[in-house]
Amino acid sequence: MYRKTGSLCGWSRGLLPALLLLVSTLGIPPVAAQTAPGPILQLTIDGAIGPATADYVKRALEHATAENASLVVIRMDTPGGLDTSMRSIIKAITNSPVPVATYVAPTGARAASAGTYILYASHIAAMAPGTNLGAATPISLGGGSSPLPGTKPQDQDKQEKQDKNAKPEALSNESAERQKVVNDAIAYIRGLAELHGRNAQWAEKAVREAASLPASEALRLKVVDVIASSVTDLLKQIDGRKVKVQGQVITLHTAGLTVQTYEMDWRTRLLNVLTNPNVAYILLLIGIYGLILEFFNPGSVAPGTIGGICLILGLYAMQLLPVNYAGVGLIILGVALMVAEAYQPSFGVLGIGGTVAFVIGSVILMDTEAPGFGIDISVIVTFTVLSALVFIFVIGMAIRSRHRPVVSGVEQLLSAVAVAMQDFDQKGQVKVHSEIWQATTNTPVHAGQQLKITGIQGLVLQVQPLDTTTKEEVS
Repeated sequence: MYRKTGSLCGWSRGLLPALLLLVSTLGIPPVAAQTAPGPILQLTIDGAIGPATADYVKRALEHATAENASLVVIRMDTPGGLDTSMRSIIKAITNSPVPVATYVAPTGARAASAGTYILYASHIAAMAPGTNLGAATPISLGGGSSPLPGTKPQDQDKQEKQDKNAKPEALSNESAERQKVVNDAIAYIRGLAELHGRNAQWAEKAVREAASLPASEALRLKVVDVIASSVTDLLKQIDGRKVKVQGQVITLHTAGLTVQTYEMDWRTRLLNVLTNPNVAYILLLIGIYGLILEFFNPGSVAPGTIGGICLILGLYAMQLLPVNYAGVGLIILGVALMVAEAYQPSFGVLGIGGTVAFVIGSVILMDTEAPGFGIDISVIVTFTVLSALVFIFVIGMAIRSRHRPVVSGVEQLLSAVAVAMQDFDQKGQVKVHSEIWQATTNTPVHAGQQLKITGIQGLVLQVQPLDTTTKEEVS
Protein backbone atom coordinates (compact mmCIF):
# COMPACT_ATOMS: atom_id res chain seq x y z
CA MET A 1 0.00 0.00 0.00
CA TYR A 2 2.75 2.40 0.94
CA ARG A 3 4.65 1.62 -2.25
CA LYS A 4 1.62 2.34 -4.44
CA THR A 5 1.20 5.72 -2.85
CA GLY A 6 4.82 6.54 -3.39
CA SER A 7 4.64 5.71 -7.07
CA LEU A 8 1.57 7.95 -7.40
CA CYS A 9 3.38 10.87 -5.79
CA GLY A 10 6.29 10.41 -8.11
CA TRP A 11 3.94 10.41 -11.09
CA SER A 12 2.29 13.62 -9.90
CA ARG A 13 5.66 15.31 -9.40
CA GLY A 14 6.47 14.63 -13.00
CA LEU A 15 3.08 15.86 -14.24
CA LEU A 16 3.06 19.18 -12.35
CA PRO A 17 5.89 20.88 -14.30
CA ALA A 18 4.24 19.82 -17.54
CA LEU A 19 0.93 21.40 -16.49
CA LEU A 20 2.66 24.66 -15.52
CA LEU A 21 4.43 24.73 -18.87
CA LEU A 22 1.11 24.25 -20.65
CA VAL A 23 -0.54 27.07 -18.69
CA SER A 24 2.26 29.48 -19.46
CA THR A 25 2.21 28.49 -23.12
CA LEU A 26 -1.52 29.11 -23.46
CA GLY A 27 -1.18 32.49 -21.70
CA ILE A 28 -3.69 31.72 -18.96
CA PRO A 29 -3.33 34.42 -16.25
CA PRO A 30 -2.39 33.37 -12.73
CA VAL A 31 -5.09 33.20 -10.09
CA ALA A 32 -3.77 36.11 -8.00
CA ALA A 33 -3.98 38.85 -10.69
CA GLN A 34 -2.90 42.45 -9.92
CA THR A 35 -5.52 45.21 -9.61
CA ALA A 36 -5.90 47.27 -12.80
CA PRO A 37 -4.72 50.90 -12.50
CA GLY A 38 -7.45 53.46 -11.97
CA PRO A 39 -8.39 56.24 -14.42
CA ILE A 40 -6.82 59.68 -14.71
CA LEU A 41 -9.01 62.53 -13.46
CA GLN A 42 -8.76 65.91 -15.19
CA LEU A 43 -10.12 69.16 -13.78
CA THR A 44 -9.84 72.74 -14.97
CA ILE A 45 -8.97 75.98 -13.18
CA ASP A 46 -9.72 78.88 -15.51
CA GLY A 47 -9.77 82.35 -13.98
CA ALA A 48 -9.17 83.86 -10.57
CA ILE A 49 -8.74 81.47 -7.65
CA GLY A 50 -11.39 81.95 -4.99
CA PRO A 51 -13.44 79.94 -2.50
CA ALA A 52 -15.43 78.22 -5.27
CA THR A 53 -12.22 77.06 -6.95
CA ALA A 54 -10.84 75.69 -3.67
CA ASP A 55 -14.07 73.80 -3.00
CA TYR A 56 -13.99 72.37 -6.53
CA VAL A 57 -10.39 71.10 -6.24
CA LYS A 58 -10.96 69.56 -2.80
CA ARG A 59 -14.05 67.71 -3.98
CA ALA A 60 -12.21 66.49 -7.08
CA LEU A 61 -9.33 65.09 -5.01
CA GLU A 62 -11.76 63.35 -2.66
CA HIS A 63 -13.50 61.83 -5.68
CA ALA A 64 -10.14 60.72 -7.13
CA THR A 65 -9.28 58.98 -3.86
CA ALA A 66 -12.64 57.21 -3.75
CA GLU A 67 -12.24 56.09 -7.38
CA ASN A 68 -8.65 54.91 -6.78
CA ALA A 69 -7.46 57.17 -9.60
CA SER A 70 -3.88 56.83 -10.83
CA LEU A 71 -3.36 60.57 -11.30
CA VAL A 72 -5.14 63.93 -11.11
CA VAL A 73 -4.32 66.46 -13.82
CA ILE A 74 -5.15 70.11 -13.06
CA ARG A 75 -5.30 72.09 -16.30
CA MET A 76 -4.69 75.66 -15.12
CA ASP A 77 -4.84 79.19 -16.51
CA THR A 78 -5.06 81.78 -13.73
CA PRO A 79 -3.95 85.35 -12.98
CA GLY A 80 -3.83 84.50 -9.25
CA GLY A 81 -6.37 84.83 -6.47
CA LEU A 82 -7.00 84.86 -2.76
CA ASP A 83 -4.31 83.59 -0.39
CA THR A 84 -6.71 81.59 1.79
CA SER A 85 -8.17 79.77 -1.22
CA MET A 86 -4.69 79.06 -2.61
CA ARG A 87 -3.48 77.57 0.67
CA SER A 88 -6.62 75.46 0.91
CA ILE A 89 -5.89 73.99 -2.54
CA ILE A 90 -2.23 73.36 -1.66
CA LYS A 91 -3.20 71.54 1.55
CA ALA A 92 -5.56 69.33 -0.42
CA ILE A 93 -2.80 68.52 -2.96
CA THR A 94 -0.07 67.78 -0.42
CA ASN A 95 -2.38 65.58 1.68
CA SER A 96 -3.83 63.69 -1.28
CA PRO A 97 -2.90 60.00 -1.64
CA VAL A 98 -3.33 60.44 -5.40
CA PRO A 99 -0.45 62.22 -7.19
CA VAL A 100 -1.32 65.54 -8.81
CA ALA A 101 0.10 66.97 -12.02
CA THR A 102 -0.59 70.66 -12.60
CA TYR A 103 -0.43 71.57 -16.29
CA VAL A 104 -0.40 75.22 -17.38
CA ALA A 105 -2.29 75.19 -20.66
CA PRO A 106 -3.30 75.99 -23.37
CA THR A 107 -0.69 78.06 -25.20
CA GLY A 108 -0.90 81.64 -23.94
CA ALA A 109 -2.07 80.59 -20.46
CA ARG A 110 -0.32 81.60 -17.25
CA ALA A 111 0.18 80.48 -13.69
CA ALA A 112 0.70 83.85 -12.07
CA SER A 113 0.72 84.67 -8.37
CA ALA A 114 -1.28 81.95 -6.58
CA GLY A 115 -0.93 79.70 -9.63
CA THR A 116 2.86 79.62 -9.12
CA TYR A 117 2.47 78.33 -5.57
CA ILE A 118 0.06 75.61 -6.72
CA LEU A 119 2.48 74.60 -9.48
CA TYR A 120 5.31 74.27 -6.95
CA ALA A 121 3.10 72.24 -4.60
CA SER A 122 2.13 69.66 -7.26
CA HIS A 123 3.90 66.33 -7.65
CA ILE A 124 4.38 67.03 -11.36
CA ALA A 125 4.74 70.61 -12.64
CA ALA A 126 4.15 70.93 -16.39
CA MET A 127 3.65 73.75 -18.87
CA ALA A 128 2.57 74.04 -22.47
CA PRO A 129 4.80 75.94 -24.92
CA GLY A 130 4.11 79.67 -24.91
CA THR A 131 2.95 79.82 -21.29
CA ASN A 132 4.48 81.59 -18.28
CA LEU A 133 4.52 81.61 -14.49
CA GLY A 134 5.70 83.86 -11.66
CA ALA A 135 4.79 87.31 -10.28
CA ALA A 136 4.09 85.67 -6.93
CA THR A 137 4.48 88.73 -4.70
CA PRO A 138 1.60 88.88 -2.18
CA ILE A 139 -0.61 91.94 -2.48
CA SER A 140 -2.43 93.38 0.51
CA LEU A 141 -6.20 93.56 0.12
CA GLY A 142 -6.06 97.12 1.39
CA GLY A 143 -3.54 98.15 -1.26
CA GLY A 144 -0.47 100.07 -0.23
CA SER A 145 2.91 100.64 -1.75
CA SER A 146 5.35 99.94 1.04
CA PRO A 147 8.74 98.68 -0.19
CA LEU A 148 9.48 94.98 -0.31
CA PRO A 149 12.30 93.51 1.76
CA GLY A 150 15.58 93.81 -0.12
CA THR A 151 14.47 96.81 -2.20
CA LYS A 152 14.98 100.51 -1.60
CA PRO A 153 12.86 103.38 -2.86
CA GLN A 154 14.77 106.17 -4.56
CA ASP A 155 14.06 108.67 -1.79
CA GLN A 156 15.38 106.27 0.84
CA ASP A 157 18.54 105.65 -1.21
CA LYS A 158 19.17 109.39 -1.50
CA GLN A 159 18.69 109.88 2.21
CA GLU A 160 21.22 107.14 3.00
CA LYS A 161 23.77 108.79 0.73
CA GLN A 162 23.28 112.12 2.51
CA ASP A 163 23.75 110.68 5.97
CA LYS A 164 25.52 107.33 6.09
CA ASN A 165 26.16 107.59 9.82
CA ALA A 166 22.52 108.20 10.71
CA LYS A 167 21.06 105.77 13.22
CA PRO A 168 18.61 103.41 11.46
CA GLU A 169 15.01 104.00 12.40
CA ALA A 170 12.61 101.27 13.37
CA LEU A 171 10.27 99.97 10.68
CA SER A 172 6.87 101.61 10.54
CA ASN A 173 3.89 99.46 11.35
CA GLU A 174 2.96 99.28 7.68
CA SER A 175 6.49 98.32 6.58
CA ALA A 176 6.81 95.74 9.33
CA GLU A 177 3.50 94.17 8.39
CA ARG A 178 4.51 94.15 4.74
CA GLN A 179 7.82 92.50 5.54
CA LYS A 180 6.08 89.83 7.62
CA VAL A 181 3.74 88.96 4.75
CA VAL A 182 6.53 88.75 2.16
CA ASN A 183 8.86 86.73 4.40
CA ASP A 184 6.05 84.32 5.20
CA ALA A 185 5.32 83.89 1.48
CA ILE A 186 9.02 83.29 0.74
CA ALA A 187 9.30 80.62 3.43
CA TYR A 188 6.12 79.00 2.20
CA ILE A 189 7.14 78.71 -1.46
CA ARG A 190 10.69 77.62 -0.57
CA GLY A 191 9.22 74.81 1.51
CA LEU A 192 7.08 73.73 -1.44
CA ALA A 193 10.13 73.85 -3.73
CA GLU A 194 12.18 71.66 -1.39
CA LEU A 195 9.29 69.21 -1.09
CA HIS A 196 9.65 68.23 -4.76
CA GLY A 197 13.26 69.21 -5.47
CA ARG A 198 12.56 72.34 -7.53
CA ASN A 199 14.44 75.61 -7.83
CA ALA A 200 13.97 77.34 -4.46
CA GLN A 201 16.19 80.33 -5.33
CA TRP A 202 14.03 81.35 -8.26
CA ALA A 203 10.90 80.74 -6.20
CA GLU A 204 12.12 83.34 -3.70
CA LYS A 205 12.88 85.71 -6.56
CA ALA A 206 9.32 85.30 -7.87
CA VAL A 207 7.99 86.42 -4.49
CA ARG A 208 10.52 89.11 -3.60
CA GLU A 209 10.94 90.70 -7.06
CA ALA A 210 7.74 89.49 -8.80
CA ALA A 211 9.91 87.71 -11.39
CA SER A 212 8.29 85.74 -14.23
CA LEU A 213 9.52 82.99 -16.57
CA PRO A 214 8.42 81.53 -19.91
CA ALA A 215 7.99 77.77 -20.16
CA SER A 216 11.37 77.08 -21.81
CA GLU A 217 13.31 78.99 -19.14
CA ALA A 218 11.26 77.39 -16.38
CA LEU A 219 12.29 73.95 -17.61
CA ARG A 220 15.96 74.95 -17.94
CA LEU A 221 16.04 76.34 -14.39
CA LYS A 222 14.26 73.24 -13.01
CA VAL A 223 11.24 75.22 -11.94
CA VAL A 224 8.97 72.78 -13.80
CA ASP A 225 9.44 69.15 -14.76
CA VAL A 226 7.90 68.85 -18.22
CA ILE A 227 6.95 70.90 -21.28
CA ALA A 228 4.09 69.13 -23.07
CA SER A 229 2.01 70.12 -26.05
CA SER A 230 -1.12 68.36 -24.78
CA VAL A 231 -2.44 66.23 -21.93
CA THR A 232 -1.74 63.11 -23.98
CA ASP A 233 1.85 64.22 -24.51
CA LEU A 234 2.15 64.96 -20.79
CA LEU A 235 0.98 61.47 -19.83
CA LYS A 236 3.49 59.88 -22.22
CA GLN A 237 6.38 61.92 -20.84
CA ILE A 238 5.69 61.24 -17.16
CA ASP A 239 5.05 57.51 -17.62
CA GLY A 240 7.51 55.69 -15.40
CA ARG A 241 8.53 58.81 -13.48
CA LYS A 242 8.97 58.46 -9.72
CA VAL A 243 7.27 60.96 -7.39
CA LYS A 244 7.00 61.26 -3.63
CA VAL A 245 3.43 61.06 -2.32
CA GLN A 246 2.89 61.38 1.43
CA GLY A 247 6.48 60.36 2.10
CA GLN A 248 6.45 57.31 -0.16
CA VAL A 249 8.10 57.08 -3.57
CA ILE A 250 5.76 55.68 -6.24
CA THR A 251 6.15 55.11 -9.96
CA LEU A 252 3.61 56.65 -12.30
CA HIS A 253 2.02 54.40 -14.94
CA THR A 254 0.04 56.76 -17.13
CA ALA A 255 0.51 55.58 -20.71
CA GLY A 256 -2.69 54.33 -22.30
CA LEU A 257 -4.97 55.13 -19.36
CA THR A 258 -8.38 56.73 -19.88
CA VAL A 259 -8.81 60.38 -18.92
CA GLN A 260 -12.06 61.35 -17.17
CA THR A 261 -13.13 64.99 -16.92
CA TYR A 262 -14.39 66.14 -13.51
CA GLU A 263 -16.84 69.02 -13.95
CA MET A 264 -18.07 71.48 -11.32
CA ASP A 265 -21.37 70.47 -9.69
CA TRP A 266 -24.31 72.91 -9.54
CA ARG A 267 -23.44 74.06 -6.02
CA THR A 268 -19.88 75.01 -6.96
CA ARG A 269 -21.03 76.71 -10.17
CA LEU A 270 -23.59 78.76 -8.21
CA LEU A 271 -20.96 79.77 -5.65
CA ASN A 272 -18.59 80.64 -8.47
CA VAL A 273 -21.22 82.90 -10.05
CA LEU A 274 -22.11 84.62 -6.77
CA THR A 275 -18.48 85.33 -5.92
CA ASN A 276 -17.87 86.96 -9.28
CA PRO A 277 -17.20 90.62 -8.38
CA ASN A 278 -19.50 91.99 -11.09
CA VAL A 279 -22.39 89.75 -9.98
CA ALA A 280 -21.84 90.58 -6.30
CA TYR A 281 -21.82 94.30 -7.16
CA ILE A 282 -25.10 94.03 -9.11
CA LEU A 283 -26.78 91.99 -6.34
CA LEU A 284 -25.76 94.58 -3.74
CA LEU A 285 -27.22 97.46 -5.77
CA ILE A 286 -30.46 95.61 -6.58
CA GLY A 287 -30.86 94.90 -2.87
CA ILE A 288 -30.41 98.58 -1.97
CA TYR A 289 -32.79 99.74 -4.72
CA GLY A 290 -35.44 97.18 -3.76
CA LEU A 291 -35.50 98.31 -0.13
CA ILE A 292 -35.66 101.98 -1.12
CA LEU A 293 -38.63 101.34 -3.43
CA GLU A 294 -40.33 99.38 -0.66
CA PHE A 295 -39.90 102.35 1.71
CA PHE A 296 -41.45 104.65 -0.91
CA ASN A 297 -44.42 102.31 -1.42
CA PRO A 298 -45.03 100.36 1.80
CA GLY A 299 -46.97 97.17 1.21
CA SER A 300 -45.92 96.67 -2.40
CA VAL A 301 -44.05 93.55 -1.13
CA ALA A 302 -42.26 92.60 -4.37
CA PRO A 303 -39.47 95.25 -4.28
CA GLY A 304 -38.77 94.58 -0.60
CA THR A 305 -38.74 90.80 -1.04
CA ILE A 306 -36.49 90.83 -4.11
CA GLY A 307 -34.28 93.51 -2.61
CA GLY A 308 -33.87 91.65 0.68
CA ILE A 309 -32.86 88.41 -1.05
CA CYS A 310 -30.41 90.15 -3.38
CA LEU A 311 -28.92 92.18 -0.54
CA ILE A 312 -28.27 89.04 1.56
CA LEU A 313 -26.70 87.25 -1.43
CA GLY A 314 -24.60 90.31 -2.23
CA LEU A 315 -23.33 90.64 1.35
CA TYR A 316 -22.59 86.89 1.41
CA ALA A 317 -20.52 87.23 -1.76
CA MET A 318 -18.74 90.30 -0.39
CA GLN A 319 -17.53 88.29 2.61
CA LEU A 320 -15.71 85.97 0.19
CA LEU A 321 -14.14 88.80 -1.84
CA PRO A 322 -11.43 91.38 -1.13
CA VAL A 323 -13.86 94.17 -0.28
CA ASN A 324 -12.86 97.72 0.55
CA TYR A 325 -15.57 98.79 3.01
CA ALA A 326 -14.88 102.47 2.29
CA GLY A 327 -16.18 101.67 -1.19
CA VAL A 328 -19.40 100.23 0.24
CA GLY A 329 -19.81 103.35 2.39
CA LEU A 330 -19.32 105.67 -0.58
CA ILE A 331 -21.89 103.75 -2.64
CA ILE A 332 -24.46 104.04 0.16
CA LEU A 333 -23.64 107.77 0.56
CA GLY A 334 -24.00 108.28 -3.19
CA VAL A 335 -27.43 106.63 -3.23
CA ALA A 336 -28.52 108.73 -0.21
CA LEU A 337 -27.43 111.97 -1.90
CA MET A 338 -29.26 111.10 -5.12
CA VAL A 339 -32.43 110.34 -3.16
CA ALA A 340 -32.00 113.67 -1.32
CA GLU A 341 -31.76 115.44 -4.68
CA ALA A 342 -35.11 113.90 -5.65
CA TYR A 343 -36.74 115.05 -2.38
CA GLN A 344 -35.06 118.43 -2.09
CA PRO A 345 -33.87 119.80 -5.45
CA SER A 346 -30.55 121.66 -5.00
CA PHE A 347 -29.86 122.67 -8.60
CA GLY A 348 -27.93 119.41 -9.08
CA VAL A 349 -25.44 119.81 -6.23
CA LEU A 350 -26.67 116.78 -4.27
CA GLY A 351 -27.22 114.76 -7.44
CA ILE A 352 -23.74 115.43 -8.83
CA GLY A 353 -22.16 114.78 -5.44
CA GLY A 354 -24.07 111.52 -5.13
CA THR A 355 -23.04 110.41 -8.61
CA VAL A 356 -19.37 111.16 -7.89
CA ALA A 357 -19.48 109.28 -4.58
CA PHE A 358 -21.23 106.37 -6.29
CA VAL A 359 -18.57 106.11 -9.02
CA ILE A 360 -15.60 106.39 -6.63
CA GLY A 361 -17.12 103.84 -4.26
CA SER A 362 -17.75 101.44 -7.13
CA VAL A 363 -14.19 101.77 -8.39
CA ILE A 364 -12.59 101.01 -5.02
CA LEU A 365 -15.22 98.50 -3.83
CA MET A 366 -13.11 95.55 -4.95
CA ASP A 367 -9.36 95.64 -4.54
CA THR A 368 -8.37 96.21 -8.17
CA GLU A 369 -4.77 95.09 -7.49
CA ALA A 370 -5.92 91.59 -6.59
CA PRO A 371 -5.79 89.64 -9.88
CA GLY A 372 -9.22 88.78 -11.25
CA PHE A 373 -11.20 90.53 -8.52
CA GLY A 374 -11.82 93.97 -10.01
CA ILE A 375 -15.20 95.20 -11.26
CA ASP A 376 -15.48 95.82 -14.99
CA ILE A 377 -15.66 99.55 -15.74
CA SER A 378 -18.58 99.06 -18.16
CA VAL A 379 -20.69 97.63 -15.31
CA ILE A 380 -19.85 100.65 -13.12
CA VAL A 381 -20.74 103.18 -15.85
CA THR A 382 -24.01 101.41 -16.70
CA PHE A 383 -25.26 101.26 -13.12
CA THR A 384 -24.12 104.81 -12.36
CA VAL A 385 -26.19 106.21 -15.24
CA LEU A 386 -29.20 104.04 -14.36
CA SER A 387 -28.98 104.99 -10.68
CA ALA A 388 -28.82 108.70 -11.48
CA LEU A 389 -31.81 108.45 -13.79
CA VAL A 390 -33.88 106.42 -11.33
CA PHE A 391 -33.20 108.43 -8.19
CA ILE A 392 -32.96 111.96 -9.57
CA PHE A 393 -35.57 111.94 -12.33
CA VAL A 394 -37.99 109.06 -11.88
CA ILE A 395 -38.35 109.26 -8.09
CA GLY A 396 -38.26 113.07 -8.30
CA MET A 397 -41.19 113.05 -10.73
CA ALA A 398 -43.07 110.64 -8.46
CA ILE A 399 -42.58 112.91 -5.47
CA ARG A 400 -43.65 116.03 -7.36
CA SER A 401 -46.76 114.28 -8.64
CA ARG A 402 -47.95 113.82 -5.05
CA HIS A 403 -48.42 117.59 -4.76
CA ARG A 404 -50.55 117.93 -7.90
CA PRO A 405 -54.37 118.17 -7.75
CA VAL A 406 -56.29 114.93 -7.87
CA VAL A 407 -57.65 114.26 -11.34
CA SER A 408 -59.75 111.14 -10.70
CA GLY A 409 -61.91 109.54 -8.05
CA VAL A 410 -64.36 110.98 -5.50
CA GLU A 411 -62.01 113.81 -4.51
CA GLN A 412 -61.94 115.06 -8.09
CA LEU A 413 -65.75 115.12 -8.29
CA LEU A 414 -65.99 117.32 -5.19
CA SER A 415 -63.91 119.98 -6.95
CA ALA A 416 -65.73 119.74 -10.32
CA VAL A 417 -68.65 121.81 -11.69
CA ALA A 418 -71.88 120.09 -12.81
CA VAL A 419 -74.48 121.36 -15.30
CA ALA A 420 -78.21 120.81 -14.75
CA MET A 421 -79.80 118.86 -17.59
CA GLN A 422 -83.36 119.89 -16.61
CA ASP A 423 -85.30 122.07 -14.22
CA PHE A 424 -85.77 120.46 -10.81
CA ASP A 425 -86.12 121.58 -7.21
CA GLN A 426 -85.29 118.39 -5.30
CA LYS A 427 -84.05 115.57 -7.52
CA GLY A 428 -82.86 115.52 -11.11
CA GLN A 429 -80.03 114.80 -13.47
CA VAL A 430 -76.76 116.68 -13.96
CA LYS A 431 -73.81 116.32 -16.33
CA VAL A 432 -70.20 116.08 -15.02
CA HIS A 433 -67.23 115.34 -17.33
CA SER A 434 -69.59 114.05 -20.04
CA GLU A 435 -71.19 111.68 -17.51
CA ILE A 436 -74.82 111.87 -16.34
CA TRP A 437 -75.41 111.61 -12.58
CA GLN A 438 -78.45 111.67 -10.32
CA ALA A 439 -78.40 114.75 -8.10
CA THR A 440 -80.35 116.26 -5.20
CA THR A 441 -80.62 119.89 -4.16
CA ASN A 442 -82.46 122.07 -1.65
CA THR A 443 -82.58 125.01 -4.08
CA PRO A 444 -84.53 124.99 -7.35
CA VAL A 445 -82.24 124.90 -10.42
CA HIS A 446 -82.80 125.45 -14.13
CA ALA A 447 -81.61 123.53 -17.13
CA GLY A 448 -78.08 124.55 -18.15
CA GLN A 449 -77.32 126.11 -14.77
CA GLN A 450 -73.82 125.47 -13.33
CA LEU A 451 -73.90 123.70 -10.01
CA LYS A 452 -71.34 123.10 -7.27
CA ILE A 453 -71.02 119.51 -5.99
CA THR A 454 -71.03 119.61 -2.18
CA GLY A 455 -71.17 115.90 -1.38
CA ILE A 456 -71.70 112.35 -2.61
CA GLN A 457 -73.96 109.65 -1.19
CA GLY A 458 -73.45 106.42 -3.06
CA LEU A 459 -74.16 107.28 -6.69
CA VAL A 460 -76.15 110.45 -5.96
CA LEU A 461 -74.52 113.90 -5.99
CA GLN A 462 -75.48 116.71 -3.66
CA VAL A 463 -75.41 120.02 -5.55
CA GLN A 464 -76.21 123.69 -5.14
CA PRO A 465 -76.17 126.59 -7.58
CA LEU A 466 -72.99 128.64 -8.05
CA ASP A 467 -73.16 132.38 -7.42
CA THR A 468 -72.75 133.12 -11.14
CA THR A 469 -74.75 130.98 -13.55
CA THR A 470 -74.37 130.53 -17.26
CA LYS A 471 -76.55 128.76 -19.73
CA GLU A 472 -75.13 125.80 -21.61
CA GLU A 473 -76.86 123.80 -24.23
CA VAL A 474 -77.48 120.30 -22.95
CA SER A 475 -76.98 117.60 -25.49
